[in-house]
Amino acid sequence: MDTTTPIFSKNDNLKFFRTLNSRVNNYFKENNLDRTGNWKLHLKTIVMFSIFLTPYFFLLAMDMPFWVYLLLNVVIGVGMAGVGMNVMHDGNHGAYSSKSWVNKFMGGSIYILAGNVYNWQVQHNVLHHTYTNILGHDEDLEAGRIMRFTKEAKWYKLHKFQHLYSVFLYGLLTFNWAITTDFLQMKRYLKRNLSYGEFKKPAIRWTTLIITKVIYFSIWIVAPMVMGITWWKVVLGFLVMHYTAGVILSVVFQLAHVVEETENPIPDENGEIENTWAIHQLFTTANFAPKNWLVNYYTGGLNHQVEHHLFPNISHVHYGKIAEIVKQTAKECELPYYEFKTTRAAIASHFKHLRELGRQPQLA
Repeated sequence: MDTTTPIFSKNDNLKFFRTLNSRVNNYFKENNLDRTGNWKLHLKTIVMFSIFLTPYFFLLAMDMPFWVYLLLNVVIGVGMAGVGMNVMHDGNHGAYSSKSWVNKFMGGSIYILAGNVYNWQVQHNVLHHTYTNILGHDEDLEAGRIMRFTKEAKWYKLHKFQHLYSVFLYGLLTFNWAITTDFLQMKRYLKRNLSYGEFKKPAIRWTTLIITKVIYFSIWIVAPMVMGITWWKVVLGFLVMHYTAGVILSVVFQLAHVVEETENPIPDENGEIENTWAIHQLFTTANFAPKNWLVNYYTGGLNHQVEHHLFPNISHVHYGKIAEIVKQTAKECELPYYEFKTTRAAIASHFKHLRELGRQPQLA
């Protein structure tokens, strides 16, 4: 991994972001709107938590056929991903509310989704949003040897089949959070003194991690067994829940950055990236299904990744409105604005891109 921190070009034209920022600010001012969430987000929070937790309480309280039990765990997984994309995500970006304690509370929902606030904020808010699609710095591009997400990553023979087996691995995302990823990330980030906001003592970070993991497994593993559900059913249901959420979250995240159109800029010998930060986001990010109401609603605006990357502190409930401003400004500045009209088109591009990256480099 290249340990040199990339520097975004200071000589590039700043017209785009200055103009865009002014227009977006005017939009909120003219419409007398807050940049954070509103009643729509508050109502959606109730909906997503209901999808997530209601089936769980049914599982604890009722005896049911095995197929119903599995189906309810699938629903829990759908709700789990929904809470993550709509509530946790806005909360940890400080976009859910104008009140910091509300953002912390909603961002803390990640603890019952198998994750950790500190790790998420460093990996996502700091590394991913700052160094988007830069290999060696954006950890979303790293999957060990088993996946190859950029042309710069080392090629192995098994990559020839990655477009076939990738979706099976995607389902392990949140399961890995629960079991191993959080521990490995925390060790790595604390060693590098990385933080988002206040830097707390490592002992506090580790204590928080351990306590929240104990609570997490008590809720999802211990409690069902205490209520009389057979251990193997509990474990199987746990896996089904995580696999469902993992596939949804992985695919949504991949469609934004690992598709044919997006780029993976390489720092020059001075560690400098060609474009300024804002323009860099346009070259490395894509939207999908912007007019699909259900996709917009369920993904928490993550199908509007261009807007999210340019304005991460604005709640996703506003992305549909500011998208036209971003698109028009990019066009005026002769800059790209990558967008797939449908989810199907974005998925096709992602797996086609995986297939191309899986080909032996000298034969590609």
